[in-house]
Amino acid sequence: MKNTHAKTVWISAAGTDFEEVKPRITTGLESGADYILTNAAFVDQVRKLGNIKVAAFTEAVVDADVMVVGYESEGDGTLPLPSDFSGSKDILLAKKMKEDGAIVAGYVVIHNKQYELFASELGRVCDYILMVGTDWQVIPLENLIASLQELDVNIIAGVQDAQGANLALETLEHGSDGILVDTDNLSELKKSVEVADKARMEKQNVMAATVIEVKQVGMGDRVCVDTCSLMTRGEGMLIGSQSNGLFLINSESDESPYVAARPFRVNAGAVHAYVKVGDKTRYLSELKSGDVVTAVNYNGVARPVIVGRVKIERRPLMLVVAEINGEVIKTILQNAETIKLVGKDGVPISVSELKVGDEVLVQYEGMARHFGMKIEETIIEK
Repeated sequence: MKNTHAKTVWISAAGTDFEEVKPRITTGLESGADYILTNAAFVDQVRKLGNIKVAAFTEAVVDADVMVVGYESEGDGTLPLPSDFSGSKDILLAKKMKEDGAIVAGYVVIHNKQYELFASELGRVCDYILMVGTDWQVIPLENLIASLQELDVNIIAGVQDAQGANLALETLEHGSDGILVDTDNLSELKKSVEVADKARMEKQNVMAATVIEVKQVGMGDRVCVDTCSLMTRGEGMLIGSQSNGLFLINSESDESPYVAARPFRVNAGAVHAYVKVGDKTRYLSELKSGDVVTAVNYNGVARPVIVGRVKIERRPLMLVVAEINGEVIKTILQNAETIKLVGKDGVPISVSELKVGDEVLVQYEGMARHFGMKIEETIIEK
């Protein structure tokens, strides 16, 4: 089944003149778009501009990442499509390309109800369905999401601005799986990508736990995670000695008397500890440059960040024990003033000042994990 949280951004760059659509492509590349939708003749030119996936309108398998069919659905809406869609040129072509091993997208302009029904049928044989509305969009999108939700097909909604992107990504419970941005307004294109980036941030459930013990435990190896992103005060990573109970460790975004702020860094904890990565966990000792981890703020808003560097060094360590819902959770951090947890009010608290009775933000799931995945199993972690 598809990943319902992976919101992809497609940039529409089809036309007869490559120079006319080139600004859309370069802006998409700079903004972090996932796909460029263009003509088969432009595929090589798009690839020369940057490393990005290319989808191409074509009637044969070409050197693109996604083959797009949809010519038959590009009518003016005045003629109804056949009642029996099985003989559709688009559907037959999509099936043939799938048999040849290609990844296929169906492109449908929704002129009326008949086109909506056609999009649903085409979506049953494609990997993606690109749905472009005309003067009415929400109801067809809702219907398409409902009719295809059990199938392994991603629904990409056509939009022209950030407002439309937000609407498409929030329709029904999960919204569309992505957006196809079709505009020459480069500012709106960038804003639409930003909307999709925010939609990718699955909110984490953080809550307050009460500190019941703080003590020095001696020397050990700790992991410092330097990322390719700047974090803010009250934002960091979820870290813990038990996979079902993780502490929000603040980034080094505050100035201190000893060192300048390093808002790209989380001094995360001992090598054995878990770190939250999406809906799974990994060991801190496993992380390396190029990996993606999850940054979380005190409101639970999460975003993916890229690991730029991992440093493992021998340092004095501090055990922190907290209680939540009658359960005890623990983590081990470096004993230094710059290492901070996040209080329930979002204000960081240094481990050097942490005391029994303080309330800090944690994520507690009450469920064990096996190889980083949630499982219903009896596992005791002390």
